[in-house]
Parts: sequence; structure tokens; C-alpha cells
Amino acid sequence: MKIIVSPDSFKGSCSAMQAAKTIEEAIRSLNDMVELVTIPVADGGEGTVDVIAGCTVSTIHEVMVCGPMGEPIPARYVMLDDSKMAVIEMAQASGLTLVAESNRNPMVATSYGTGQLIRDALDSGCKKLIIGIGGSATNDGGVGALMALGASFKDAKGDEISLGAAAVAEIAFIDLENLDQRLFETELIVACDVTNPLTGEHGASRVYLMGIRQ
Repeated sequence: MKIIVSPDSFKGSCSAMQAAKTIEEAIRSLNDMVELVTIPVADGGEGTVDVIAGCTVSTIHEVMVCGPMGEPIPARYVMLDDSKMAVIEMAQASGLTLVAESNRNPMVATSYGTGQLIRDALDSGCKKLIIGIGGSATNDGGVGALMALGASFKDAKGDEISLGAAAVAEIAFIDLENLDQRLFETELIVACDVTNPLTGEHGASRVYLMGIRQ
């Protein structure tokens, strides 16, 4: 008998790699003669970097970044050794699982750290970025990430807005003069498994904020 074990991550519990290993061990405890093929999968959410690193010839880069609630944290992305392509996982720098349940607030959390990962990948010479946006703790629309890449968002008084989704409503001026120009020479691919827009009745802000509050 041949069994293919191909799980995604279990949000808040274990990664795809951990799930695959646990399932494999359970099957072998019942029948050690079975042929097992273990292929963890990822959908752009938490565990994406580990899955890509586990099935490619690649290098893991670790960077200290601004976490979702503003605290410094280590985050990783993977760069394929035979190309100038990197896979960045938003959940590594701006993920929901990085925040204690009692502190989860998408109106305060920021994507700034994800922008720092992108900048580091550009510094490493990458010309193609696959960015998995699942499992994030914030709905700031990527404003924080763009700030980390040099964009400036100001309120009606001309002051820089603070980090977090709540401050997005204060934006009156956007200045892209200092935006990292390497972005315009880089192919950006977003990896996700949903089609929610940012706003509206079925938008990410409404749907996921209600999910967190429940």
C-alpha cells in the first residue's frame, strides 16, 4: 500500500511540516510496511517558507524586523539558490500567531515587518518575489510594508501617520518620492487562497475582524 501524506498547517497548532511528520509517525505505528510519501503543502500562510525550503535547493535568510505589534522579532524568508527569487511569508513578520490572543487587534497591528523582509530580499539581489499574505494579524492594506520601503503617508496636518490599520483612515497625502526604486524592476507575485477585497461587507477587514472578536 502507498499513502501520500500532504497536509497544510493547522492554524495556531502546528505547521505543515509538523503535521506531516505526526501523521507519518501515526501511520507507521500501525503499519511499518506501508510506503509513505510525505509532501507538506502551503497556501501562502504560516509554514510557507518551511515548505518551500524543504523541497528546493535554497537558503534561509533570518532578519530582525518589526513584529505585528511593534516589537522586534526574528523573521525568515527563503531564497532559491539557482535564481534571484525569494519566497516571503507575511505570517513570519506580521502573523496572527505571533500575537497573544488577548492582544490581537488588527486595527493596531502593522505589516511594517513584511516590508523589511522585502527590503532585505532586494538587498540580497532578488528580482522576483513571491509574497504569501495568509495568516496576517493586520488589515492595514500593506501601508506599513510600504512605509518600510520608503513610502510616506501623512495626515491633513502633514504629520506622518502611526502604524496600524486604524491610522489608514487619517491618510490625506501619499509621498512616493523615497519609495525603493528597485520595486519597479522586481516581479511581485502575491500568494493567497481567498478573494476577499479589503473593504465592504465581504471584505477582509470586516470578515476577519469579526472572526478575531469571536
